[in-house]
Amino acid sequence: MSAITISNLAWSTPDSRPVFSGLDLSFGAERAGLVGRNGVGKTTLLKLISGQLPLQSGALTVSGKLGMLRQTLQVDERETVAALFGATDGLALLTRAEQGDAGVEELGEADWTLEERIRSALARVGLDVRPDTPLSELSGGQRTRAGVAGVVFAEPDFLLLDEPTNNLDQAGRKAVIDLLAGWRAGAIVVSHDRALLETMDAIVEMTTLGATRYGGNWSHYRERKVIELATAERDLADAEKQIAEVDRRTQETAERKARKDSAGRRKAAKGDMPRILIGARKNRAESTSGEHARLADRLRADAAETAAAARAQVEVLRTMSVILSSTGLAANRTVLEIDRVTAGYAPDQPVLRDLSLTISGPERIAVTGRNGSGKTTLLSLITGALHPWTGTVRVGTRFALLDQRASLLDPARSIRGNFVRLNDLADDNACRAALARFMFRASAADQIVSTLSGGQMLRAGLACILGGVKPPALLILDEPTNHLDLDSIEAVETGLRAYDGALLVVSHDEAFLEAIGTTRRVTLP
Repeated sequence: MSAITISNLAWSTPDSRPVFSGLDLSFGAERAGLVGRNGVGKTTLLKLISGQLPLQSGALTVSGKLGMLRQTLQVDERETVAALFGATDGLALLTRAEQGDAGVEELGEADWTLEERIRSALARVGLDVRPDTPLSELSGGQRTRAGVAGVVFAEPDFLLLDEPTNNLDQAGRKAVIDLLAGWRAGAIVVSHDRALLETMDAIVEMTTLGATRYGGNWSHYRERKVIELATAERDLADAEKQIAEVDRRTQETAERKARKDSAGRRKAAKGDMPRILIGARKNRAESTSGEHARLADRLRADAAETAAAARAQVEVLRTMSVILSSTGLAANRTVLEIDRVTAGYAPDQPVLRDLSLTISGPERIAVTGRNGSGKTTLLSLITGALHPWTGTVRVGTRFALLDQRASLLDPARSIRGNFVRLNDLADDNACRAALARFMFRASAADQIVSTLSGGQMLRAGLACILGGVKPPALLILDEPTNHLDLDSIEAVETGLRAYDGALLVVSHDEAFLEAIGTTRRVTLP
């Protein structure tokens, strides 16, 4: 029977920063969604299971065949779609056989159904491409779909998928979600795609406190988390009351003792008490005082330990808090005007043709379209990174673009250093407060950007753009949910609903677009 068993697993980065410890998990023939905040070690766990990383501590056993999809498919110019299926040699043999160049033994080894089975697997994820198509000719979303098809084609006992719907258009996401909905072997899926997580049999959440399994899909998991947060906050309130009660009793005991000692000193001053009795009472009082102090210290330490544990639990359960300042954008202000623009990269091959778009006031516009339809090209035109061949582009207000790589950040600087660079009106207190709202508290704000995970980097970019004294009146977001964890996505949704500027969002995440209240859609052909 196929199974993956993990016992007391721990992992630290090369610079000895602990990522997780004490993980105990098991997976069988089920579809398990692996969720958790950015940087908690989800991708690392998949790499340990697949053997891409060596174990440092603990035990991990795998019974069955694994198939893993990497989060980013690196493209070799010579690699074809067939390589994702491990079929390069098999297809080359078929070509030689068709040309009459194969030997008798080779003919006996030929798999005459191979090409048709590959085409069928690609069709399951909505791709109509030949196996000999170079990967460099496919868009990022198409490569992801081909990668999923290749992993499934091998018929593993366990699929290990890391963000399989990132960068996919609606058709691609639906194809992958439908494929997993019908998968009957084991699967461990790292994802923040709520539609995909709804098809899971179980949700496994990784936190700084360990890993917890929840039976059922995403909706069931969220219901349980609401209950857990309420319980944790109640436990924290009780623990803090206990500390206050210990302090109150300690104070009362000290005051009673002070009154008693004062009475004893007055009586001794009258001279009607034997000296030996005065000494005995003094020693007894000092002994009792020491015992009371030690007891009070112990009770307070116990209460503080309980409160610290409750506070850690609440910290894990609470989401990011996004509170934005006003942009002051007027309702009739022309924010963006694109007039009959044609643009592209190669001569005579326009990506966008005769496109017009106007944004007035705090509109919320979603830009959608299939992979390769020109969404990124449109953003490049707006930001000035690309010039139109014909037509005009005019931006009428201050804007900011946050792309998937958070390229507005200087990778050599700290998060705090980037915030100060991009928000020169903010003092250190305002900087620290803003970054804390985006869960970069205390020393976390001093992390160098180049050391952050993809999700942490995007969260830092959001903090630097949205956390300032006056956010830009036009905010352009390119697939903002691709690398954020689910808690952060929900917090960003809450913050953007309160944002009073204009929004232009490229996204395939329907739940996100609905949550932020998009008022209009532009679908590129």
